[in-house]
Amino acid sequence: MTELLVVRPGALTTVQDRGRPGYAHLGVPRSGALDTAAFALANRLVGNPPDAAALETTLDGTGLLALAPTVVAVTGAPCSVRVSGRPAAWGAAVRLPAGAELEVGPAESGLRGYVAVRGGLAVPPVLGSRSADLLSGLGPPVLSAGMRLPVGPAGPDPVPWADVCGLPGPPAELLLPLRPGPRADWFAPASLAGLWRAEFRVSARSNRIGLRTEAGPPLVRARSGELPSEGMVLGAVQVPPDGLPVVFLADHPVTGGYPVVGVVPPGPALDAAAQARPGTPVRFLRSR
Repeated sequence: MTELLVVRPGALTTVQDRGRPGYAHLGVPRSGALDTAAFALANRLVGNPPDAAALETTLDGTGLLALAPTVVAVTGAPCSVRVSGRPAAWGAAVRLPAGAELEVGPAESGLRGYVAVRGGLAVPPVLGSRSADLLSGLGPPVLSAGMRLPVGPAGPDPVPWADVCGLPGPPAELLLPLRPGPRADWFAPASLAGLWRAEFRVSARSNRIGLRTEAGPPLVRARSGELPSEGMVLGAVQVPPDGLPVVFLADHPVTGGYPVVGVVPPGPALDAAAQARPGTPVRFLRSR
């Protein structure tokens, strides 16, 4: 079986696929790649099926040694790509000879990159998914130096002209459509109305669990007391006691006790949230 040897793991590199939906009733988060479009593009470029597992890097890339010939593609946050010291293409299929070292450099903008390998990463699945879940600890561990990553059987040759138009770059301003509810009535009407005019910033405390905001006007409650824990979905915007919204991402808990002011629907906005660096301005746009 083809393997990749981890030479440089990077700050936080995990194996991700499309996640493990359908287990919230057991307390298991969905998990999966945060930037779903960039993840899907990486797999298409190497000829993989859309659910093949790939690597998700965070900020400073990773380094891998090919122990057999293979094909890889790097997408997501723009970065330098080198093969045994020579420049290679970002956002395209790249052939690695046996013994070649792939160096995925630091993100030049954005936050998260995706490294797909032809055949997909064949780590053992857990509940039908190969995704690493940082909240529950399910799935493969975070990459470390010396780890060997098994690669599945290669599929058809990549299509060289696939996706030549690419994807939007990381956001200079994060605009999040927000469908109000189910607990919008827990907030003062004037404060809720001001949400659509407010500007927040992405907090450095953000992670795969949630995008935390800072610097904006706190949302003021209209009622006190506590909510019983209730189910949370991807994109739910929960408001903790400090009044600053938190957007739940792929590794979010399945229940929560703070009121949810609204939900950001899955799609391009949550993909952009995956690439928003700390300090990026955030605005919520009222949506239906």
